[in-house]
Amino acid sequence: MSDILEKIRNAGVVGAGGAGFPTHVKFARACEYILLNGAECEPMLEVDQQIASVHTKKLFGAMTALVELTGAKGGIFALKEKYHDAIRNVEAALPAFPKLCHHVLSNSYPAGDEHVLVYEVFKRIVPEGGIPLDVGVVVLNVETLYNIASALEDRPVIEKYLTVAGEVKNPATLKVPVGVSFGEVIEACGGPTVKEWVAVDGGPMMGRLVFDPQEPVSKTTKGILLLPRDHPLAISKGRDMTEMMRLAKIACCHCMLCTDVCPRYLLGHKLRPDKLMRLAAYNSTCEHDAAATEAFLCCECGLCETACIMGLQPWKLNKELKVRMNAAGIKNPHHERPERVNPFREYRLFPVTKLTHRLGLSKYIGKKAPLREEFPSPVEKVVLKLKQHIGAPAEPIVAPGDVVERGQMVARGEGPVSAHVHSSISGVVRAVEKDRIIVEATTDGRENE
Repeated sequence: MSDILEKIRNAGVVGAGGAGFPTHVKFARACEYILLNGAECEPMLEVDQQIASVHTKKLFGAMTALVELTGAKGGIFALKEKYHDAIRNVEAALPAFPKLCHHVLSNSYPAGDEHVLVYEVFKRIVPEGGIPLDVGVVVLNVETLYNIASALEDRPVIEKYLTVAGEVKNPATLKVPVGVSFGEVIEACGGPTVKEWVAVDGGPMMGRLVFDPQEPVSKTTKGILLLPRDHPLAISKGRDMTEMMRLAKIACCHCMLCTDVCPRYLLGHKLRPDKLMRLAAYNSTCEHDAAATEAFLCCECGLCETACIMGLQPWKLNKELKVRMNAAGIKNPHHERPERVNPFREYRLFPVTKLTHRLGLSKYIGKKAPLREEFPSPVEKVVLKLKQHIGAPAEPIVAPGDVVERGQMVARGEGPVSAHVHSSISGVVRAVEKDRIIVEATTDGRENE
């Protein structure tokens, strides 16, 4: 393993959003291009565009190191056209970095999906069930690249950028210690503006509901969107599979809108959500050309639900089908390489402004979330999950009563697909549980300074 990959691995760098794939694994193979995903396509999130604007040269330095490491032809910064500050700073820095360039994206959803992004930039179609490396591209997001830059300076991942928005007094993008509670982060933004709230961990489309204010921030937490508990988005996210399928049997009118907007279908993949809904809702064999295994091709972006005039959730069915088929040992049999995209694709891109309106989030748009790089209050305790990434959880290397320093490794990622975990504060290990390590500060939190 090269010195650069060793530094990335030692720092515990994982994808800063989504599944959190251990980053050192991504760069273990050669690639033709490295593509920086700055789309941040979900409404309300501002992390990546702000990092790209404020830490431009740091990002460029890390990207150059990765290009040299992999032997890639170059690195491309892909940013949405509406991110004016970030694009201006990127364009100003480019002349000093001849192997780097940038690409401007439209304000559509899901522009940040890896398959969609690769097509938009390179016009290459990632195979069904494949990854961007299958067409010579490695994709990483802006905050992940920022963490790589820090790793090259021997600084581990112990802090997380996230946007706090919605029903909160002072929306902001904060840099917080990994393991701090959602409740503390919300209070750092002035507290909630509604009594009965629920948080969405991540963006409104692909994020999950969080009701417990003690939920710890992880390396993949991208945002905290606070909503009233009776908000339509919170209700739909909380709907279980049984209720969703009951509604599908009653309400599905077979209009095919879900398939018409599906980003993977539009790339030429054989994923047809409307047919899967019929197969599942009616236990019918009327769809002779459809198979449940098509669900493996779903990226769970949720756009099918937004397009559905009845508010049904094909993505949730696909997610459940994948879980059941994996449990039964069924593997994805779909690996076709489409030669061309759907001829109507460019006319079916879904504008984020339209998406925001349909999600019932319009009232929160226009409220800026300014970047604050210092957490405003002392942190007395952090809860460090052992599995903050896809793959095997990290193994604890500390015991209750141990004194640890800020940045010290407390759990080791064993095996090729795992990641180390470091303490984000100085203090004492109070507990080592099955899935987490709890560290308490020994004073009023001044160790974090």
